[in-house]
Amino acid sequence: MRSCQVPAPGTLHDPRLDNIGAPVEVRRHPGARRLTLRVSRTRRTVIVTLPSSCDLVEAGSFLHRNIDWVRERLGNLPQPVRCADGILMPLRGDPHRIRYSGSRPCAVVRGPVSVVPAADGTSELFISGRPEHAPRRLKDWLFGEAKRDLEVRVAWHASNLKLNPKRITVRDQTSRWGSCSTTGALSFSWRLVLAPPAILDYVAAHEVAHLAEMNHGPRFWKLVETAMPRMDEARLWLRVYGMDLHRYQLAGR
Repeated sequence: MRSCQVPAPGTLHDPRLDNIGAPVEVRRHPGARRLTLRVSRTRRTVIVTLPSSCDLVEAGSFLHRNIDWVRERLGNLPQPVRCADGILMPLRGDPHRIRYSGSRPCAVVRGPVSVVPAADGTSELFISGRPEHAPRRLKDWLFGEAKRDLEVRVAWHASNLKLNPKRITVRDQTSRWGSCSTTGALSFSWRLVLAPPAILDYVAAHEVAHLAEMNHGPRFWKLVETAMPRMDEARLWLRVYGMDLHRYQLAGR
């Protein structure tokens, strides 16, 4: 469901907030009756919502009065993981070690990114080319892998439910795992390729079902259950572990 929130003109410039450790986003909401405050777990952003009659000075004071609450929430968030040589990152639910192979010849590299089994039972993702280009190469590869997996599962569920999606796109979205437009276009988060395949499969089925039911009523959930009889397990996984996937940040963010 889309909100009618509109960013307030300008940003907060309050020296008392300089050490908050996260971006502050100010929004005006025509229906808001009071100032509200929340911390986005996926975007690591502090969001202040204010009524139309409230100004930025009052918003800054409100945030300052609640600064301890904000810092506590920010402190409980998992630390972001940026793409770097040696980090561990899940791929289709299994841990993979990122390796920058550089420009030197490497027998295991067959393209921009190669998946190689490791001795410790994990796998390694070797990224060829200059180190400064590796994050972008990895991002492009992961987006491609996500789209390939999603195209397969969307096609399967669409055939099973006798529905016809128009287009599939993969994006770096943080507010939702997938979406379906009234024109039949489906959009998904690239981070689904990090999760176990059953989770990506559930989100694909969920969005395909929206082609028939643009709501979350009983008929919609019946369609999803027809496509994914174990959908409750996937929904629980996303609630418990889904936020952790947003820790992983690639080039271009």
